[in-house]
Amino acid sequence: MVTGNSFSTGSTRKRLRRERSICSCKSPRLSHKSSPRSFNFYELDVWTEIAKFLDGKSLVKLALTCRWFHGVIMQDCVWKFACLSHLQVPAPDRTEFKWIQLYASAIGKFLATPIQFSASVVANHGSHSYAFRDKEKHLDWMRIGAFFLESPSVILSQRLTLPLKIMKRESLQNMLGSAGACLLSGLRTGIWIADLQLVRCPVCELDTCEGTMQALDARHIELFLSEEYQNCSWEYEQIGSHKLKGPAKAASATIMDLKHITDHPTADVFNLKLWAGRQNDFQPKAMITFHAVAISTNLQANQGLLSKFYVMRAGTGGEIVSIRVTQQLL
Repeated sequence: MVTGNSFSTGSTRKRLRRERSICSCKSPRLSHKSSPRSFNFYELDVWTEIAKFLDGKSLVKLALTCRWFHGVIMQDCVWKFACLSHLQVPAPDRTEFKWIQLYASAIGKFLATPIQFSASVVANHGSHSYAFRDKEKHLDWMRIGAFFLESPSVILSQRLTLPLKIMKRESLQNMLGSAGACLLSGLRTGIWIADLQLVRCPVCELDTCEGTMQALDARHIELFLSEEYQNCSWEYEQIGSHKLKGPAKAASATIMDLKHITDHPTADVFNLKLWAGRQNDFQPKAMITFHAVAISTNLQANQGLLSKFYVMRAGTGGEIVSIRVTQQLL
């Protein structure tokens, strides 16, 4: 016999089974009803710190997940940390652009999505100067790295041997022509990016010519973002050349911050045993320190070496924002 109580219990069970259904999980966002002791998965300070340990590609992916993360990732402090961490250099006193722009200009092509750039900068994120100009002359390149100029004066030389003979009272052209080295002043301080370029022989215009020359290309990190550079208002000017007559063993060049010329890491640039190629190794080699950059390439039989030195200024009489040293066999 079925009693009323048992019938009531069975009916309740059936109702409970019907009412149970699939439901979504609750958002991790802390609500006003939650306990103040509850952990907030959307804590701004926490995610800002986490973001500092991510590279640019990971930051972009996280920023595209939702508006909240986009707001976190687009903080300038996040991209400043990412940029300095990647380049392994100290922070400059000031910058004229946002750090996400500097990161994109110096490092990555994948940053076109979260911010708008001019067409030329978007096309050349993380690239090199020949991608903007003289594309037809360019063959290959490699990124050397970043260094920091604390003073506006550098030693510019095509020699990696001591002592460097530099006559300060002479003109740049005379210093470079006689010694292959000079004291160059008026540079923009801060972070500089260095590349090694391989370009076509400038002596002839023949497509069948296999002649090449190498170039040490160094630029201030903000150069590619400057409107005057993009519209070609700023141009390279040759400040001197040095001709080495007779067989040359290697093609070398260096840029060193004068203030740190006696620092131990800078002095290691002259210790070719640490980084230059062995006698039969003809692959280009490079070395970069906090305040200096150098390249060296062993050469096959030749009759001499011609080195040319160029600078780009930020307008007439402005600061030097780029240095280029080209070297070709005679």
